[in-house]
Amino acid sequence: MAEKSSSRIFTGSRVLGYVSTHVPFVPRFIKRRGETLLCTSVGKWFHTYGCNNFRLLSISGEHPGPITCMSGDNFHVYTASENDIFAWRRGCELKHVYKGHNAPVHILMPFGAHLISIDKENVLKIFDIKDETEFLELLFDAKQFQITTLCHPPTYLNKILLGSEQGQLQLWNIRTSKLVYTFQGWKSRINAVESAPAIDVVAIALANGKVKLHNLRYDKTIVEFVHDWGQVSSLSFRLDGAPVMVTGSTEGHIVMWDLEEKRVMSQVQSAHSASIAGLQCLMSEPLMVTNSKDNSLKLWIFDMPDGGARLLRRREGHALPPNLVMHCEPTGRNLLTAGQDRSLHIMNTVTETFNKSMGKASYNRKQAKKKKRFQKDKHAMPPITKLSSCMQRDKQWDSIASIHRGKYLVTTWSYNKIRMGEHKLQPPKIGKGIEATCLTVTHCGNFVLIGYSDGQVHKFNMQSGIHRGCYGKDQTFAHKGAVRGVETDICNQRVVTAGADDKLKFWRFKTDITPYHVLRLEESVTMTKLNRDSGLLALANEDFTITLVDIDTMTVVRNFEGHLGKINSIDFDSQSRWLISTSMDCTVCTWDIPSAQLVDIFSVEKPCTSLSMSPTGDYLATTHISELGVFLWANRLLYDRVFLKPIDRKTIEVPQLKLPSSVTEKPDLEDIGTIDLGEEPEYKSPEQISSELITLSNQPTSRWLNLLHLDVVKRRNKPKTQLTVPKSAPFFLPTIPSLELEFDLEKDKDNRETKLLIPDSLSTLSVFAKKLVNCEDQEDYNGCIEKLTSLAPAAIEAEVSSMAPDVGGSIDLMRRFLEMLVVMLESNKDFELAQSYLSLFLKSHAKVISASGELRNTLQSIEETAARAWSRLQSHLLYNICVVKALKDM
Repeated sequence: MAEKSSSRIFTGSRVLGYVSTHVPFVPRFIKRRGETLLCTSVGKWFHTYGCNNFRLLSISGEHPGPITCMSGDNFHVYTASENDIFAWRRGCELKHVYKGHNAPVHILMPFGAHLISIDKENVLKIFDIKDETEFLELLFDAKQFQITTLCHPPTYLNKILLGSEQGQLQLWNIRTSKLVYTFQGWKSRINAVESAPAIDVVAIALANGKVKLHNLRYDKTIVEFVHDWGQVSSLSFRLDGAPVMVTGSTEGHIVMWDLEEKRVMSQVQSAHSASIAGLQCLMSEPLMVTNSKDNSLKLWIFDMPDGGARLLRRREGHALPPNLVMHCEPTGRNLLTAGQDRSLHIMNTVTETFNKSMGKASYNRKQAKKKKRFQKDKHAMPPITKLSSCMQRDKQWDSIASIHRGKYLVTTWSYNKIRMGEHKLQPPKIGKGIEATCLTVTHCGNFVLIGYSDGQVHKFNMQSGIHRGCYGKDQTFAHKGAVRGVETDICNQRVVTAGADDKLKFWRFKTDITPYHVLRLEESVTMTKLNRDSGLLALANEDFTITLVDIDTMTVVRNFEGHLGKINSIDFDSQSRWLISTSMDCTVCTWDIPSAQLVDIFSVEKPCTSLSMSPTGDYLATTHISELGVFLWANRLLYDRVFLKPIDRKTIEVPQLKLPSSVTEKPDLEDIGTIDLGEEPEYKSPEQISSELITLSNQPTSRWLNLLHLDVVKRRNKPKTQLTVPKSAPFFLPTIPSLELEFDLEKDKDNRETKLLIPDSLSTLSVFAKKLVNCEDQEDYNGCIEKLTSLAPAAIEAEVSSMAPDVGGSIDLMRRFLEMLVVMLESNKDFELAQSYLSLFLKSHAKVISASGELRNTLQSIEETAARAWSRLQSHLLYNICVVKALKDM
């Protein structure tokens, strides 16, 4: 079942690049943080950013559908999705759900202890926030009064102001559910209503481009402004004392109005590339926040000489779906993405705080900045279709080259300066209607090779942009048809070109007159991808197959068949073991190169347009049709036990996976393995693999290596100040030597059955020594070994030093200790501990051993046991060394 519902290798991780949609953002000032939080909708989720540094703080849970509207107060963030309303605490905890609407909700406003909502069927409902119960319901006739906006005028107790599509205004008392007053209006749709700092005054934005300041008490218009740059979609007032009104238009422009002089104060042209959805000035600060459906959130500061606003911070993604993604660094943390909006972005896979926009391609950047107000940019270049980069010389000159749709010009970009480069690369002679089709930047970063639709292949210098030659003779191009791919090896010695003439040509990098080898292909090539480390060249063919060519032997080594549509992108993994491909049949396939088999396949809802595997092998990045984000898929092999086997696409059902979301998905515990292994018990490593082999202990090196140098360690660790003496424990409770005060209760356990008090205090032996003297068989010695291994090095030295007869020990105790070492050596366990204990014993009692024959005989048996163990191990080592040497010589 696992193969039918998931991919063997990849699992959805998260999506990058989503910032905002057409839903206005929600500002919330948190007094405890001393910061304003900004909540923006990104489809089925909403993000919470901190206004101080635009850092992403939290991501909400998934909604049943796209978020249609948002609002907030000091306690909750309210979101509407489909027919339901949700209340969230701390940006991610769902607290309340309000149901009752029969149509999607498009207006929300918290009103004290109640929540006001209006749906598409023109039904107004009021809910009790805590009880989630419906408090009031009002029905409006859409032909007479179609509600478009909602506002609460300050000081108007229990009253709300409704704007309509017919241009009328109605003031309602929601406590008595009565209509207080009807404003006849201006026979134009009301787009926005905002309360002014002055009492009884509201600003009304009409669809005919007019903005009116209207006094509600006297039903009289105070001043009227005409907005000539599109309809006003949102408006706000500065709340820091300046008499300024700010309006945002559907064309993306921002206009500041001086209310005292009743004129335009300043303008920000093309603040957004789409309609401004939300605009709000922050309380008591010269700051303004805007968001738009162009997938951007921007913070502006009013510090210009003319009273205008300057962009202070921004968080933005692609305004139109990206069609290219590529890893540009060996760390795999940064992605290069290009989209239909003509812009190039850098996206960080660790944190979105480091995301940057490199701008849009332009024929003349200086002239584009000097264009007249509200005039379209005539210097804008078409979207990017191909990318190639090399970061070796990124600090010195441009490191990225790009091809634009339908153009022969190739532009350069600087990753270090985060902007478009100075060079526009074009060959000396080019015909009409010719366009660049492919390119590659060399591994050294000094050259870029470009292929064109007429068969030419040209070489340019990345530093200076100077043309450095072309491949082919004077009157003959490199190929007779369009060049579909151009690649260079890692040493800049060879150039490989693939053309529409079904030929794969190999050229010398410096000698560019004739190719030194031509390989005839069976199928036409659409794109190429070279892995420079392994020398493998992947060719995507027009018959939906993939051919793998070894550029060292210049032969075809693999063929992969399985796609049912045009192949959009191919890439190798970091170790050149997998080839990952995607096509218009909405599938992503992983091919195992050594076995030439398909080992993983999954499908997605929308076709993948581009993919890139991380150099570290942890993530696969993909872009999809009509999706603004870049999706990351985690590699399961890095953290899970996965068994790969060949797949026959004709006999299996291809699993369809959901695209990753903003929230990291939790792994499904029922679908961890890809093959049903049954009730396989968890593997536990045995204490000893074989009794003939030597097994080391799991003790840290300091527990046994420092036993012979404890005097040096004590001298080094001697405290400079006098130690404070801890409170002494009762004399009748023995303690265990350790960093913490612990009592040794083993003595009480051994004497539970006796009722007589034995005067053990008359004996000078320690607890370990008494246990060692009472040993009779191997099991008793094993208990002593466990006791000794649990002691610290200083405690072990104290136990060994106290075994001599002149300090309270005995010859029998020393013999028992040597017999314990014999047991350790014969068992072949804890080999290094036995050697260190023996060395410490010999160092401490050399004179006593030399005078005792009994101890000398025991030492002889220890020597024989250790020699047998070492000779057995030495024979195995020598045998393995000989086998390895013989294999090397073959």
